[in-house]
Amino acid sequence: MKEHKSISSAQNPLIKRILLLKEKSRERKKQGVFVAEGLREIELAQKGGYSIETLLFCPEIFEGNPELFTTKDQSPEYISLSRNVYEKVAHRGTTEGVLALIGGKDHALGKLRFKNREPLILVAEAPEKPGNIGALLRTADAAALDAVIIANPKTDLYNPNIIRSSVGCVFTTQIGTGTTEEIIAYLKQQQINIYAAALTASESYAECDFKGSSAIVVGTEATGLSENWLQNSDQNIIIPMQGEIDSMNVSVSAAILIFEAKRQRGF
Repeated sequence: MKEHKSISSAQNPLIKRILLLKEKSRERKKQGVFVAEGLREIELAQKGGYSIETLLFCPEIFEGNPELFTTKDQSPEYISLSRNVYEKVAHRGTTEGVLALIGGKDHALGKLRFKNREPLILVAEAPEKPGNIGALLRTADAAALDAVIIANPKTDLYNPNIIRSSVGCVFTTQIGTGTTEEIIAYLKQQQINIYAAALTASESYAECDFKGSSAIVVGTEATGLSENWLQNSDQNIIIPMQGEIDSMNVSVSAAILIFEAKRQRGF
């Protein structure tokens, strides 16, 4: 293997920086950089157009060529880590001995670009749990949605738990963020129909026509969608339920609605 710069002390400034980036959303936003672990996640980030700044690997664990992320457009710095240092910075022990510092993206609504003339979008208002956000992004990837928009985000997209729970799908789908008011205005400007999932709605999701430009909007399990969405939607929709409870996990509800829309569009 080619000789690379190596780090064997947990007191190294770069190691301290990595730990800070993993733990503090404020630092990720300030530096415009986040940490991703695992070969698949890093590969998906590169495929999604993210810039890999530094690739860190543990030779005792990583079996491949660490320079596989070098392209004609990117040449990351490669640094080897001793096993004890890698285990200190690794979020979990099954990530093939490799992690990376990656530059974040601008997720402003104006940056969204749609390849399809009739885009299908998922909007999630104020999701809090990284696991739910990760599950929503996995569903978005599985359905090849044109975009996911997060309204009033409670956590940044590059939280390690979101990257992990999304299995890298945070990098495979266009993502926009904004306030509820900004997103409603944006969807109306783009002439995208708004379908708001609500327990008080009378229209079954199966009766709706999602073949045109559509934004499926879901809220939190605890409080549902804010009144602003319900007042500004083109149609409020419901998933009929036959059991004792009146709600499902938000990622499950979103998947049901999204794949009905995909069915109507002939997949």
